Amino acid sequence: MRTLIYSIRTALSSLWHERWINLLSVLSISIGLLILGVFIAVAFNMDSALKRWSKNFGLVVYLQEGLSSEAEEDLRVFFLKDPDIEGVKYISKEEALQELRRILGKNGSVLEGFESNPLPSSFELSLKDKSLEPPVVRRKAAQIKLLEGVEDVEYGEQWLSSLNALSGIMKFGVVFLGGAIFVAIAFITYSTVKILFYRRRDEIETLKLLGATRFFIRLPFLLEGLFVGISGGAVSSLALWGIYSLVLHKGPEYLPSISGFLVQLPLTAYVPALLAGAVMSFTGSLIAVGKIRY
Repeated sequence: MRTLIYSIRTALSSLWHERWINLLSVLSISIGLLILGVFIAVAFNMDSALKRWSKNFGLVVYLQEGLSSEAEEDLRVFFLKDPDIEGVKYISKEEALQELRRILGKNGSVLEGFESNPLPSSFELSLKDKSLEPPVVRRKAAQIKLLEGVEDVEYGEQWLSSLNALSGIMKFGVVFLGGAIFVAIAFITYSTVKILFYRRRDEIETLKLLGATRFFIRLPFLLEGLFVGISGGAVSSLALWGIYSLVLHKGPEYLPSISGFLVQLPLTAYVPALLAGAVMSFTGSLIAVGKIRY
């Protein structure tokens, strides 16, 4: 216990006496974590938007001409029992024609040349989130197309594949950037601890002569690196909160289109920056004291 108290006091004293070096390290760490935090916030909002857009995705099942109402009801019941389908909407020939007239607007006169309604009845199927992977949708469409009474099945395969590809790129970007930031912060702390270690060589020599163990000598440097990391994480969390709050409340005034894109982040979302800064800096400190020979 005395060793820990001594180490904490020594670390805090060193933080103050070497405040400019430590301040530079804190700022460097906070900038790195802020960049990572901004990227994660953007990726989080993009992923949230992609999930909302995906909920509008579904399969359109076109029925064969002249299919009886009993057969249509059998298909509806079959779709409702499917574990991958969460919503079933029936669109009759008449409803499809009215919708087409609405879409065409002034050009609706082109439909007057048809003696009868050329559009088929259909079902619009909404899929559950877990079933929105392109291979699953492709397999589900192929299975439905084989059902009796089904003429064709359409879905936005290219659109869905693009959404999934974009989501995968964002996740890879977060992992890659996170790894790069981890290495950078660990190196910053590693360099800082080495500088501080050599600037206190005389004190360390005195401790060695008094019989101090390696753990006793190294612990203050580890704690100092930990404090620097936590401080950098705290600064980055506050900066990220300020920037994100400003964008969330003021952004729609200048870019109204992003009002439905941004998602409010809970306060707990800013805590990981503290832990990340502590872990990354402690790792750098641990490597530094392990490589120093004395």
